[in-house]
Amino acid sequence: MPQTAKRADPKLLEILVCPLTKAPLEYDEAKQELISRQAKLAFPIREGIPIMLVDEARRLED
Repeated sequence: MPQTAKRADPKLLEILVCPLTKAPLEYDEAKQELISRQAKLAFPIREGIPIMLVDEARRLED
């Protein structure tokens, strides 16, 4: 049976905020990330689950 990628729940994505700045996040569906422009971090979404740990986030380029 082929494995399909799990998608994040859109309602969950609407209520999540950046753990550092408490600012709203932008959803990047192509990269499966939640972007915090203020913190300049991209939080990954793995198997439909947002990983909201700063240590797991990717730093954004200026």
